[in-house]
Amino acid sequence: MLKNYFRVAFRNFWRNKVFSLINIAGLSIGISASLIIVLLVYYDFTFDKFEKDGNRIYRVTTTWSFQGNIGHSGCTNLPMHNAIAKELTGFELLAPFETADEVKITIPYPDAGRPQILKKQKDLVFADAGYLDLLHYDWLVGSPKTALQQPYQVVLTAGNAHFYYPGLAYADIIGKPIFFNDTIQGTITGIVKDITQNTDFYFKTFISYATLETSRLKPRGWNQWGAYNSADQLFVRLAPGVAPARVAEGINRLLKEHGRHDANDKSTTTAGLQPLSDLHFDTDYGVFDESRQAHKPTLYGLLAVAAFLLLLACINFINLMTAQASQRAKEIGIRKTMGSHRRQLAFQFLNETFLLTLMATILSLAITPLLLQLFRDFIPETFHFNLLHQPAIFLFLLALVIVVSLLAGIYPSLVLSSYNPIAVLKNQAYANTGKTRSAWLRKTLTVSQFVIAQVFIIATLLVGRQISYELHKDLGFNKTAILYFHTNWHDSAQNKYVLLNKLRSLPGIAMISLASDPPSTNSMWITRISYMDGKKEIQDEVQVKLGDSNYFPMFQFHLLAGAPPRQSDTTNAVVINDTYAKRLGFLDPQKAVGKQLKWQGNTFIAGVVADFHARSLHDPIKPILIANGIKDVHCFNIALQPENVAGTTWPNTIAAIGKAWQEVYPNDDFDYHFIDDTIAKFYDAEKNTARLLLWSTGLTIFISCLGLLGLVIYITNVRTKEIGIRKVIGASVTQIVVLLSRDFMKLIGLAILIALPIAWWGGHKWLEEYAYRTDLSWWIFAIGGGILLSIALIILCLRAFRAAVVNPVESLRSE
Repeated sequence: MLKNYFRVAFRNFWRNKVFSLINIAGLSIGISASLIIVLLVYYDFTFDKFEKDGNRIYRVTTTWSFQGNIGHSGCTNLPMHNAIAKELTGFELLAPFETADEVKITIPYPDAGRPQILKKQKDLVFADAGYLDLLHYDWLVGSPKTALQQPYQVVLTAGNAHFYYPGLAYADIIGKPIFFNDTIQGTITGIVKDITQNTDFYFKTFISYATLETSRLKPRGWNQWGAYNSADQLFVRLAPGVAPARVAEGINRLLKEHGRHDANDKSTTTAGLQPLSDLHFDTDYGVFDESRQAHKPTLYGLLAVAAFLLLLACINFINLMTAQASQRAKEIGIRKTMGSHRRQLAFQFLNETFLLTLMATILSLAITPLLLQLFRDFIPETFHFNLLHQPAIFLFLLALVIVVSLLAGIYPSLVLSSYNPIAVLKNQAYANTGKTRSAWLRKTLTVSQFVIAQVFIIATLLVGRQISYELHKDLGFNKTAILYFHTNWHDSAQNKYVLLNKLRSLPGIAMISLASDPPSTNSMWITRISYMDGKKEIQDEVQVKLGDSNYFPMFQFHLLAGAPPRQSDTTNAVVINDTYAKRLGFLDPQKAVGKQLKWQGNTFIAGVVADFHARSLHDPIKPILIANGIKDVHCFNIALQPENVAGTTWPNTIAAIGKAWQEVYPNDDFDYHFIDDTIAKFYDAEKNTARLLLWSTGLTIFISCLGLLGLVIYITNVRTKEIGIRKVIGASVTQIVVLLSRDFMKLIGLAILIALPIAWWGGHKWLEEYAYRTDLSWWIFAIGGGILLSIALIILCLRAFRAAVVNPVESLRSE
């Protein structure tokens, strides 16, 4: 009996090859896309889930607030760790650490005369034993209590140990020297196992936290409660049963006691506890050194996209199966006359649905690697698709086959098995096709398909417009033809000036400025600065930038009052932005000039510049102070001469800069960036979203149009004789095309009208995440609707035209 079911199913597939291929294509694409999306979402939700005490691990965070403006950071000030350890209870573990910039590692093994040099290593962190205990690293060699206790001690993961010292046993690596940036000599004191699960704690080389206290490495603000650096992190593990709210209250009490808050000060600094489970998702606080994060609303949106793609494929199936009902009516009538029960017929059609779904699923496994290549820029490097090592994929696909088979097959099977055999054999089944319940169902499902497609089209246009707005908005400073690079922070100042003198002689350079960083960058130095307004003291958290006298003319800040400090001036002259001036109470920028600030002694305001964007457009503009001084800066900002017609000025100049770099730093690579490229990277997430939306929109339109094509084919087949009669009595090809397309265009027009308010609401909510955003213009919706109408009209006209030009004699012989 089962064999007969399969034989009938395959015979029906072969007889209706076009419909079968459309169903299989739509399902396979929908399943492939949804599979990739589900795996990506699952990948992000598995981050740091391996930690058995994860529900008690928190990061101490900082939030600044002033007159409704709020800023967040995952960092804390350096004295916080010792104060918590001495004055608060309820902690099982404290784990302070500081992330490191790109570091050069020198390993004198196996030949000290020709050491192994590894440049730009990013997986280093200054940490103590608490960090390794926080994540429960398994120790292979070394003592957990003493391995990171003294300065210059180093612990490696097994992977880095093998990489740095190939061929040596773990025990033989202990005691080996290792050099960082040619200035720090460390000693290997321990080796731990690598973390193999997904984690944001990507560090593999651990330098003892005590090393930071040495004179050359001690960070700015080591003992200052008002100094914050994004590299400084503090994680805690609470004792069982301790309420996070009580601990956060204690930390904020310490901030009030040590932070010198004035009663009249309108700005506040508060600490919070961020759960480990939020670390991978909360973009307000970030992850170490701007590592990749996920966005939960985006992930849920991706799951919705996956569901919509599957839903569209199921809608196609239901539409085409119910549309074919009249063509299989006689088969059903004969089967019922010969004794078939409705349950048997329903099982037959469910079996056909299952086989189609199974074939589509098998095809989707072949398509998935191709789709992964299309999304390779969006997919993280550590994400892998491997059926042999990911058995959960098979379980997912099995569940998918069952669910889709039932979802897509249950209604058609009930409709087809319910035909009255007498009416069927008298050709009365579906006699009034356009008015049947199935016809209205097909229309409803078709409208639903194109509502989804229209929303996707508008979303793609809106995201693209916002990205264009972000990349082309005036940021308040010049960013054209300016590149920058950093010298080694721990290198001698002499080499910096040697390189500066070499660069000044290059003809392709228009201007050079030494600074702490460009105007807009991910790095951040925030400190608390005070201002005495009569009898009251105003304190605020201010972002500090250092730059020489060329910093202002190079970046062409708009000066509102005063003048930038000259190089000959003392470093107590600063320039502030307009936002900071207003926070100090100066609505007229000119009145702020000459006022005294308490920062590194007494500092006076030499000028006020118009606000500029120091971060992405997600963030509101915050108080900024630009101080004169080049002693502690290591960033070269270089404005290039205009490019010539041949396009050789910039490449030649950059090559000359690289040559000068190698003469001064022969062991370091020359790594430069254009400022506009750096700013563009702020919006990588939006670009990935736009790319994903583009492909999702394409797939949605493709699947929807497959269903539309199937329905058009069905309608033209059903109305073949009508088309022939109309042509015989004088109807033109154009009239027939309009006749066949008119009803479908009404449905698509209705879909557009339904989609417009949905798309407007969703776009409005999405744009609320940006402090600075584009407008929700009417033409976005007009273009979106025009795109959908044009695509649908092309498909309808091509198929209808093909049916209209058939010889009417052949049409009248169709039965």
